[in-house]
Amino acid sequence: MSFHATPPDQWRRSTRCGASNGCVEVARRGDGAISVRDTEDTAATLAFGPGEWRRFTEHVRDGRYDRP
Repeated sequence: MSFHATPPDQWRRSTRCGASNGCVEVARRGDGAISVRDTEDTAATLAFGPGEWRRFTEHVRDGRYDRP
């Protein structure tokens, strides 16, 4: 995970966010990394390598981060 100063061109937001502004947006960077930001603080952006992002999304699908 790293911080990137140059933001990607297009951000995607989950359709589950609705009209709420308390969401997370993601964007694929030209170097294959995935950038992530909070819609309430768009200045703070994190970037994950393709392998890191793949592992994270696999864990999400497996329910690893679900609340009890």
